[in-house]
Amino acid sequence: MKTPANSAAALLSPYSLGPLTLRNRVVMAPLTRSRADAQTLAPRALNAEYYAQRAGAGLIISEGSQVSQQGQGYAWTPGIYSEAQIAGWRQVTDAVHALGGTIFIQLWHVGRISHPELQPDGALPVAPSAIRPEGQAFTNDGFKPMVEPRALTTDEIPGIVEQFRQAARNARAAGFDGAEIHSANGYLLEQFLRSHTNRRSDAWGGSLENRTRLLLEVVAAVGSVFGLERTGVRLSPATTVNDIGPGEPELAAYVLKALDASGVGFVHMVEGVTGGARTVEGFDFRALRKLFPRTWIANNGYDGALGAEAVASGHAELVAFGKPWISNPDLVERLATGLPLAQPDKATLYGGDAHGYTDYPRATPAAIA
Repeated sequence: MKTPANSAAALLSPYSLGPLTLRNRVVMAPLTRSRADAQTLAPRALNAEYYAQRAGAGLIISEGSQVSQQGQGYAWTPGIYSEAQIAGWRQVTDAVHALGGTIFIQLWHVGRISHPELQPDGALPVAPSAIRPEGQAFTNDGFKPMVEPRALTTDEIPGIVEQFRQAARNARAAGFDGAEIHSANGYLLEQFLRSHTNRRSDAWGGSLENRTRLLLEVVAAVGSVFGLERTGVRLSPATTVNDIGPGEPELAAYVLKALDASGVGFVHMVEGVTGGARTVEGFDFRALRKLFPRTWIANNGYDGALGAEAVASGHAELVAFGKPWISNPDLVERLATGLPLAQPDKATLYGGDAHGYTDYPRATPAAIA
């Protein structure tokens, strides 16, 4: 067996995340693959095999799982609001735990990034304000232009909090070790945070405090189920994806300070534009990290060397990798031994069967030895 590559050695040490001991500091980031059962939107045996193949991660954060049908934004993504979905996810968590892995669920409500074809009774998607996003929705019948959403009424917003609370209860019943709240990439909770998408004049809009209110209430709700130490939040304050508008550095600092005060266990930070530039004018992620002194999961364009430097320097406790996990089920071993990474087949990223999902090979023993 080769000795661990020096560039990745810092990633291979264990880490205590609240009461949990992670075997290493390599995180599998949430990856939408659109392979849930088409009728029930429940995970299947195929999904359990996929996650079990990647159980060598210190922490797996599942693909985004909608907290209600209203929260769905893409075809064939799994939910966590029905008995069938709880049972399906139980297959996944059992498979990961059998191999000594740790897995959190990502709780997701897409808000306006949806389409009536994905909504209950063909209703309009919901949002903080009735502003149509630019872009196309991925429906069961292909891509279709997104529509103008319906603004949530003041009386409806507590119901969104309850969707997250019940989804957390369901996730706990399904055997998850904790939960990450998706407040990034232009989905509902980030739509409330950003001034570009939140034009409200009630208690949920306007000031930084009001725009952050929904996120903090969701954190408290999910934390009441899993405990705050096993609850985290994903943020992308500099991203522009899903027509979320320009980043707001003052907002990012406010949110991090508020999350620190909330007692939430970790922040999973997209450093830069999601899937794009790591450097964005006005954002200093080294400085922002100091506003949240507990567990920081760094994300966006990291390789083994950059991730090891982030851990060794104290910038991050954990480092999340996304697309490399798709085509490298043995990513930790490859980082440890310095083996090159396989590249994913873009044609099989979303939807389909085992091809491009569970058939990526592990490195051969000869290559590792």
